[in-house]
Amino acid sequence: MTVIATTRDTVAGYIDALFLVYIVLIFIRVLMSWFTRIPYYPWLDAILNFVREVTDPYLNLFRRFMPLLRIGPGALDLSPWIATILLFVVGRIVVNLIHG
Repeated sequence: MTVIATTRDTVAGYIDALFLVYIVLIFIRVLMSWFTRIPYYPWLDAILNFVREVTDPYLNLFRRFMPLLRIGPGALDLSPWIATILLFVVGRIVVNLIHG
């Protein structure tokens, strides 16, 4: 059985799902930065490396232009927030253009 995107609505649904998956991966990357002492398991390490390799090139675009926000002894990285907002807006525009 082959599933083919035959209408613009199904293509738009697939594209919308891809944007959503990428936003979830960015959220997982943020959680990874909060929990730095994760026990080592080979399968977990493979998943975390995948998330890093997929999201870091996109997030590094924003990290180049946005310095860390210093708060007391620590710092807050706002680039995932901006990257997610921009990805959401672009995703909505693309999906609406495909819908027609």
